[in-house]
Amino acid sequence: MDWLDRMNNAMEYVETHLSETIDYEQVARIASCSTYNFQRMFSFITNVPLAEYIRRRRLTLAAFELQSSGIKVIDVAFKYGYESPEAFSRAFKKMHGVMPMSARDKGVSLKAYPRLTFHISIRGDVEMNYKMEEIQGFAMFGVSTLINAAGENPFIEIPKFWEKCKSNGTVKRIRAAAGLGEHGQIHAVLYNNNSECFSYMIGYFLPEHELPQGFEKLQIPPQTYAIFSTGINPDGENDIHELWRRIWREWFPTCDYHFTSGPEFEMTYDRGNGMYEMEIWIPVVKKSESQA
Repeated sequence: MDWLDRMNNAMEYVETHLSETIDYEQVARIASCSTYNFQRMFSFITNVPLAEYIRRRRLTLAAFELQSSGIKVIDVAFKYGYESPEAFSRAFKKMHGVMPMSARDKGVSLKAYPRLTFHISIRGDVEMNYKMEEIQGFAMFGVSTLINAAGENPFIEIPKFWEKCKSNGTVKRIRAAAGLGEHGQIHAVLYNNNSECFSYMIGYFLPEHELPQGFEKLQIPPQTYAIFSTGINPDGENDIHELWRRIWREWFPTCDYHFTSGPEFEMTYDRGNGMYEMEIWIPVVKKSESQA
């Protein structure tokens, strides 16, 4: 399968460059996606940030070398990218529980993180609700913040941003500017992503009337979107995080589409009687079109 080949080739590059500076952009190119999206996809699929996986693999190989050869600690430290033996020793002890010199002791217990490979796990026990739509250009408005893209940080920082905007009255101001009621549901946009961070806007569709001061505007270009739904339930917010993970773990590896650059959306709808539905919109392009 093409996706499996690209992901495993990317990991082969990582594995063969563990004793060198790893070019994250090259890793992403091998996987045919942006640096930001490769790191995000890797984290969703493995539950480990790419940088942490690389750290664990380097310390695993360092322990093997210390056990099986007379290599000096300072040499193995520099080999695996540490600026000093002290920094290496701290990292080594944090992972293995012992100092590097103790790795040669008889009977010492060490940790090994094996090389990662990707394969498709056939599950199919839980359905995914999605549809493909051609979305015309439109505009949004709201307030935004920068989110750390590494690992689980988005799942921590985004809820905090929502709580801040609720507590300081920003959500109420957005609803008022959009002409929504007191409990009108608003949306969110993820955009301007790179390998380190992305912008996250809480807002709504831009109204025709003039906006009060303090809001940003964001123009959304025409784009094909894969739209995924949590389904209608009383607590959709709790499902949105798992839906993000499932999209990257289960849908992209087996579908006929590639992720492409562009704004992504988290849409929330009030379906009445205390029931809500949330959607994730992801910009995509057909594999055949991206290879043309």
